[in-house]
Amino acid sequence: MHLSNLLKLGAALGAFAIAAPAASAATPAVPTAPAPAAGGMTYVDPSAPTVFADGSTLTAPLGQLLGGRVSVTGTVAGSKPGDAIAVLALDQAGTWTNAASTAVGSDGTYVATWKPAHSGHLTVKAVLAAQATAATRVVGTSTDSTAEGRALTLYQRARVTWYGPGFYGRKTACGKRMSKQLLGVAHKTLPCGTLVELYNNGNVVTVPVVDRGPFRKGTSYDLTSATAQAIGVTATSTIGAVRAAGPAAAAVAAAR
Repeated sequence: MHLSNLLKLGAALGAFAIAAPAASAATPAVPTAPAPAAGGMTYVDPSAPTVFADGSTLTAPLGQLLGGRVSVTGTVAGSKPGDAIAVLALDQAGTWTNAASTAVGSDGTYVATWKPAHSGHLTVKAVLAAQATAATRVVGTSTDSTAEGRALTLYQRARVTWYGPGFYGRKTACGKRMSKQLLGVAHKTLPCGTLVELYNNGNVVTVPVVDRGPFRKGTSYDLTSATAQAIGVTATSTIGAVRAAGPAAAAVAAAR
């Protein structure tokens, strides 16, 4: 090869070696999505506020044992310090009722507390007290599209234990094969397949009735070993329990 050609080839390779890293550096790396946060079988950050269409916000516990006071906080669009606020709760009968009254503080937020009388699934929202009468209308169902609010579940206290070892491989009273993976509860009277929502220390799991029991005095449910593990029950404990609501529960009811 002619010397001039060799010089030209060497210059071209050198330019490529310099340009290649520059082009690579100019291309931003694709970010890697973070791994999902660990939690129970159902997990939502309870400190994250619900933001409504008008810009109002509301923070409340997603689940709580019946018997204590529920506390909610947030902001109401169009309100100013000193304005009266009504906290409304939509019960399972589809009626909005006034659960608590409070006032907007100097920082523009409100805090309200009340002690619910019944367990179950509620929807809560806050409005200016002057608008409360118009807001406390009856809606078709608790899932009506006009029922904008934050979901809150109040759980009945239930004494539970768990079982499994010694029964693996056997059929339950509801015809299920007991195993380490079987999710469910034993109950004395609820029909087989009835969905029950269980709550313990922020962990929530919805499971069917798969067996009969418990036969220990003072206990309401026997949890299968998989269910107990899912919500962190390791011994006889008091947790929260309520009949499940929603499409899954309705489907089970329709199939009976």
